[in-house]
Amino acid sequence: MSLRRAVVFLLATAAAFGASSAAWEMTSYQDFLKGRFTGLSLTRDGRVQLAPKIDTVFASGQPVIWSAAAAADGSVYLGTGHRGRVYRVDAAGRGELIWTAEHPEVFAVAVDASGKVYAATSPNGKVYRIEGGKAVEYFAPQGTYIWSLAFGKDGALYVGAGDLGRIYKVDSAGKGEVYYETGQSHVTALAVDAQGRLLAGTEPNGILYRITAKDKAFVLYDAALPEIRAIVPMPDGSVYAAAMGGSIARQTGATGSGAGTSASPAGSAPTVSVTVTAEAAQGGVEIKPKPEAPKPAVAAAPAPPLATALDQTGGEKSALYRIDAANLVETLWTSTEENAYDLVQSGGQMLFATDGQGRIYRLGADRKLTLLAQTDESEAMRLLPSSGGLLVATGNLGKLLRLGSAAGSEGGYESPVHDAGGAARWGRLSWRADSCAGCALRFHTRAGNSARPDATWSEWSGPLGDASGAAIPSPNARYIQWKTEFRGSGGGTSPSLDSVRLTYLTANRAPSVKSITVTAQTAAGAARTAMQASAPAYSITVTETGEISSSSLSGTPTQAVARASAEQLVITWMAEDPDADRLSYSLAFRLEGERQWIDLRSGLVDAAHTLDAEALADGKYFFRVIATDRAANSAGAAREDELVSAPILIDHTPPVVTAGAPRRTGAALEVDIDAIDAASPLRSCEYSIDAGIWHGVEATDGVTDSARERFLLRLPETPAGEHLLVIRVYDLAGNAALVRVLLR
Repeated sequence: MSLRRAVVFLLATAAAFGASSAAWEMTSYQDFLKGRFTGLSLTRDGRVQLAPKIDTVFASGQPVIWSAAAAADGSVYLGTGHRGRVYRVDAAGRGELIWTAEHPEVFAVAVDASGKVYAATSPNGKVYRIEGGKAVEYFAPQGTYIWSLAFGKDGALYVGAGDLGRIYKVDSAGKGEVYYETGQSHVTALAVDAQGRLLAGTEPNGILYRITAKDKAFVLYDAALPEIRAIVPMPDGSVYAAAMGGSIARQTGATGSGAGTSASPAGSAPTVSVTVTAEAAQGGVEIKPKPEAPKPAVAAAPAPPLATALDQTGGEKSALYRIDAANLVETLWTSTEENAYDLVQSGGQMLFATDGQGRIYRLGADRKLTLLAQTDESEAMRLLPSSGGLLVATGNLGKLLRLGSAAGSEGGYESPVHDAGGAARWGRLSWRADSCAGCALRFHTRAGNSARPDATWSEWSGPLGDASGAAIPSPNARYIQWKTEFRGSGGGTSPSLDSVRLTYLTANRAPSVKSITVTAQTAAGAARTAMQASAPAYSITVTETGEISSSSLSGTPTQAVARASAEQLVITWMAEDPDADRLSYSLAFRLEGERQWIDLRSGLVDAAHTLDAEALADGKYFFRVIATDRAANSAGAAREDELVSAPILIDHTPPVVTAGAPRRTGAALEVDIDAIDAASPLRSCEYSIDAGIWHGVEATDGVTDSARERFLLRLPETPAGEHLLVIRVYDLAGNAALVRVLLR
C-alpha cells in the first residue's frame, strides 16, 4: 500500500502574534512519553502509531494478580490477592477458580513437568500442591513470606522466602532444606539458567546471586536499587535483571511472622524500614551464609494492593540490567517515574512491564526502546509469552490481557497539559504525519485556567482541519491540551504521527524594578559603600515595596554618598521580567524640591551607570529608573515599570570648625568648639594631643546630629610646656575639617 507524506509547518504571522509569540512542540520520544496512550505505541525515534490489539482474556474480579505460570497444555495459573485465590485459565480463555487459600496472598505459583500446580501463600508462608481440584500442604519453611518459586533441572523446587532471606530446596516428596542464606531480608526472584544454576534476587540491597551448590554463591551484581524484581537467564550465559526502588516487600508491609491475619483495605499497611544488610561484594568474591539468630515473631502487616510505589527521591526508581557471560554489567534502561515489575524474553527481544498506567516496553537487539502498549491499568504485574500473543497480568483490578500480533484498528493519544505561563491567545495546531489509504488522524483541543483539567475547562473541540492544520477554537486561557484519534485501514496498517506544533501568544506582563543602590568609588576603581568604614555599620537600599534593609531603622532615611578624591558615583539597580523579555532602561535624576526630572541616559542595556560625582553640586538628589520590554514586544504591547531611589545626599564640602581660646577651670583646660556644615548633619567630633590617639567628644546637647553643633572639650591636667591639640569634625558624608590649637 502506497504511503502519502503529509508535512505541515504552520508559522504565525507578525500581525496575529507579535514579537513574543511562542510555540509548544512535541517531537521526541521523551515528549510523547509524558502523555496518555490508548491502543497506541511509541518508537524510540518518537513515532506514535497503532499498537498491537489488546483483548481481555480473563477478569478475576480480584484486586491484583500477583503471580502467573504457564502449563504445557496452554493453560495459565494465576495467584491473586487479597483473598488468596488461584485461578486456571485455559487456552480458550475460560477461567475457573481452583482453590482459595487460608491466607490472603498468593505471591508465587509454579507448574512442574507433570502439570502439577504449586502455590505459595503469605503471610505464614507455605507451599501447597494443587492436584485434581484439591490442595495439600507441600512445604512449610517456618517463615513469614514466600515471594518466588522455581523448578530446577533435576525437578527440585526452589523456594525464595522472607523475612529471613532464605532459599529452600524441596524434593519431590516435599522434604526441604535451607539451600542458601543470603543475609538479606527477602528473596524476591528466582530463575534457573541453561547450566542448571540457580539465580536469586534479594531485597533490601538489590543483590543478584548465582548459586552453584548448597551454601556456595557468587554475587553477579549489587544494584543501587533496593530490590531485584525479575531475572531472565539467556542461552549465551548472559542474564537480564529488573530492579526497582519501590520494593515489593516494603509495599506489602513485609515485617515479620504472624498468624491469623487477614487482608485489609488498600493503603492500610505501614511502610517498614528494613535494616538487615549482606556482607556481599561484587566481582570474584564467594559469599558465605551469614549466621543469624531466629527473629522474634511479630504480627504480619496485611498486604495492600500495589497502588503506589515508594519513591527514591532525587534518584532512579527502576532499572534494567544485562550481565554478560564475563560478568560485565550494562544498564539498558532507567526511570525516575516507573517501576519495572516483570521481564521476559520473546522473539529475540526483551519485554518488560511497569506501573506507568500498565505499560509494556520492548527493548530490541539494537538497544532501542519502544513503548509497545499501554493497558491503562494501574500496574502490569506479570508477563507470559504464549502462542496467541503476549499475556499480561495486571493489578487493580486483576485481569489477564493478551497483546495480539497485528495492530488494532483505532487508538488515541492525550497530550500532557501545557502551561503558557499566563493568559494566552491560541494560534494554530499543526502536525507532521505519515498517512495511508483508509487511515485518519483527528485532532481536538481544550483549555482552562486550572493546572489540571476539571469541570471548569472547556469541552473538547470538534475535529480540527485536515492535513493543512487549523486555527485553535478553544478559549483564551493559561493551560491547553490536545488529543488525537487514530484510525487504521483495517488491514493492520496504521498512520504514524511524528510531531505536533501549537502556537500561542501570551499577554505581555510588565517588568519590575526591584531596587536601586548608589555607591561611590575612586577613579582607580576601588568601590566602596555609601558610608565610610568609620560610619555607622549599615547600608541603605530602597526596594519596590519601600522597605529598608536595616531592621533598626524606620521611615526612609537619607543616604549619604561618601567622598573620595576623583570620585565617581555608581548607580546600580535590579530588575526582572516575568516573560524573560530583554529589558532596556532609562535613568534620570532631580534635586530635592524640584519637580522636573533630568534625563541622564536612555537605552541602557546594563543595569548600572557611572558618573562623575563632581558633576552634581551639594544637595539631596533622587534617581529614577524606568525599565521597559519594548525591545521584545510591539509598541502597543510593550510594558514598563519605574522605581525612585531614596534621597541621596551629595556633599563635597567639609564642615567649618572654630575653636575658642583655651581656659583653665580648676586643674583642667576647657575649649569651646563650634562646627557648621552647609549640606549635611554633623556626625562626630574628636581630638588628638601631640599626635596621639583620637578621643571622641559629644555635642553639648548630648547627640551629634545637626548641621550646627557646639562641643565642650574638657582636658585633664596636662604636663607643663606646649602641646598641640588637633580637633577633627566629620559630616554625614564623611568630609572632615580640622583645626589646630596650641596649648601652653
